[in-house]
Parts: sequence; structure tokens; C-alpha cells
Amino acid sequence: MFMNYQKKVLENGMRIVVVPVPGAPSLTVAAMVEAGSKYESRKENGISHFLEHMFFKGTKNRPTTLAITKEFDGLGAENNASTSQESTYYYAKSHPKHFDQMLDVISDIYQNSSLPGAEIEKEKGVVIEEMNMYKDLPQEIVGEIFQELLYGDTPAGREILGTEENVKSFTRENISDYMQKHYVASATTVVVAGDISPATAFEKVTKAFENIKIGEKIEKEKVIEKQAEPRVKLKFKETDQSHIIIGVRAFDMYNPRSRTLNLLGVVLGQGMSSRLFQKMREELGICYYIGAGARKLTDHGFFAISAGVDKKRIEEAVKEILKEMKKIRDEEVGEEELRKAKDYMLGHLYLGLESSDSLAEFYGFQELFKKEIKTPKDIEEEVEKITAQDLQKVARDIMRNEGLNMAVVGNYGEKDLENFIKILTL
Repeated sequence: MFMNYQKKVLENGMRIVVVPVPGAPSLTVAAMVEAGSKYESRKENGISHFLEHMFFKGTKNRPTTLAITKEFDGLGAENNASTSQESTYYYAKSHPKHFDQMLDVISDIYQNSSLPGAEIEKEKGVVIEEMNMYKDLPQEIVGEIFQELLYGDTPAGREILGTEENVKSFTRENISDYMQKHYVASATTVVVAGDISPATAFEKVTKAFENIKIGEKIEKEKVIEKQAEPRVKLKFKETDQSHIIIGVRAFDMYNPRSRTLNLLGVVLGQGMSSRLFQKMREELGICYYIGAGARKLTDHGFFAISAGVDKKRIEEAVKEILKEMKKIRDEEVGEEELRKAKDYMLGHLYLGLESSDSLAEFYGFQELFKKEIKTPKDIEEEVEKITAQDLQKVARDIMRNEGLNMAVVGNYGEKDLENFIKILTL
């Protein structure tokens, strides 16, 4: 039933996507914008995320945070927002009967946030504590180190939350200027998913966003991929286990081999029967968590394997991971294993679309990034066409010695760097 969607592009460039699901118990209203950390200068780094926080601090119609939260709570609604490298996303989910009011709140904060100065100063402390929370999580730190290793001091290599120095320096004028530049109709997609007719949704969303700012979308700095030899980056932290990411540069979300890359991640490290889980946890007992997968953005992407391993066995762990990478590159996946991986991938695709907010994300982000919208059935058909030869071809293209990268968080210093580089070879 959720295979159907309808979309409309308004004269001002704003896009609306409606996913009707008759009888669904919940309905989601979401506003998405092409604005994230990759759109920021070094001095602005962190401002997209900070602005996300400020959107809940008041509007002319709802002058305080409490006014906004009380209204959502009064609807029994779930609401939240998130910032990534290339987008920011605001949504509310509740009973379908509350559609009008949810839309009114979401459209109000998106278009009319007042950015009160006193709240900006208070929120700086909140965001800095959010940074401190992640600094205590080595699994988070190693991901940041890995992106720095790949992309250096460029927008793609910087943290989404920014730096403490930047956050402390933000002024109301800085934040307002950024919002005025990026929160424009042509960069915005509004999604409604749930028990509603498309005609009703189109009419009411168009009316609710009739005053959205019209302007030319500002483009982000293009990522340039360049690497000629294996690279390692270390971060010293007293930890009970070593956290590692081993990965290679891959390709962006528009690449026709995108599904094949995803399937490669399933075979290697998704599910308890995957190769890496069986080897590293069940056979060697060397880790608790391990996983593999691709991260694909509009102009770059990478494939990575992450794990938390016994500190005393890190060299063994790295070598075993590399062996599995080499094996999938050099040997075709068997028919039975390929079938299992496809069923796993498709099963999780459909399971992940059981709620209205997941449907809003699935369809909305495809539209936001100006992709051809694919239904789950479209994706299923693409996955079923993937062959073992296709998998091996992708593995051969991306898994090369000169393209290897490894980030490590644990009790290591520069003296360990040379040894890690030596063993980082396929």
C-alpha cells in the first residue's frame, strides 16, 4: 500500500511529497532542507546543527520553547530534528486527526523562528555538553577520526557539531544570515506520510508554506577524492577495548552500482551470519560488535568496517578483517550466500518502512537530493538483478592497497603508527 506516492513542485521551487497509507495509525509531517555541515565554511562549522536547536526556541505565534513543546505534547505527538552533512530534518508524528495542527507547528518553526538572543547564549552550553557526551563515546570518536583521515580540513572532514570555539562565537546575526541563505523554497522538501488524501495534503501544505523565502540555492564545496597510499590516523584515549574503522573510498549515491555496494556490506558484515561476525566474534572471540556498510552522499562515498576489539589482539583483528576483504575481492560469492544476503537486505528494507516517519524519510530524502524516487518494489527489482560477478567487480574496484584507510581510538601513540601502516595491506 505504501508503494504509492505523489509529488508536486510549486512555482517557487519547493517540493511536496505525499505517501498515502489508508488506515495507518499515525501520520508524519516533515520539513527537510539541503543544509548541513558540508555547506559551512570553517568559521561556520557547527552552525547548521546549532540552528536546528534554535528552531524550537520560539516563533512570533509560539514565543517560547514551552509553548512549542506543550502543543506537541497536547497532541500526543513525537517530534524531533536532526542534522547531517547535507541536510537538516524536522518532523512531527501523531494520530492522523492532528494533521492540521502538526503542519501548523512545523511550518511555523521552519519559516518564523525568532532566534531569541538569550536562548542562543543558553543553547551554547547545551550544544557544548552534547559535544562532551560524544567525546566520551569511542565508537563516535573513531567515526570522526575516520572522516578526518579521508577528507582532512574540508567540510566533508569536519564534525557536524562543529567546534566549541565556533559554537561560543555564534551570534544571532550569524545564525540568521545562514538561515536566510539556505532555508529557501528551492532547497526545501515537505513530506506527509500516513492516512491522508494527496489532494488534501497538497492544498494544506501549499497554504502553510506560502510565505517561505524564495531565493537561489547556495551550493556546497565539491569533494575531491585523492589518495595514493594506505593511511592511518590514531587518537589516544584510555579505553577498555580498541575501536577501529578500516575502509576505502567508494562512490556517491547516484552511482548505478549503489545497491551492489550495499549488498557487499550485507555479505561482509550485516547480520549474525555475515562473514565478519562469524569470523571475528563466533570463531575468534575477538570482539563484541562488528559491522560493514557504505555511506553514500551526493558527491562522495566510502565503504567501511567498524569494530571494537581486544586491545591485546588488535593486530590479529586488523589482519583478519583484511583477509575477509581480500577474499570477497578475489573470490566470487556463492549462490546460496548471495540469496541469503538479498533476502536479508530486502527484509530489512520492508521492515524499516512500517511507520509513517520511516516512510517520510524514505521518500523525502530521495526527493530532497533530487534523485529519481524509487519505491521499495523498484529497489527489490534492482537488488534481484545483482550477480556474484557484479559484487566481485565492485569489490575489485574499491578494495585496493593504495586506497586503504584505518582510524584507531585506544591506548596508542605515534610510535604505533608505523606498525599499523605496515600491516595495512591487502
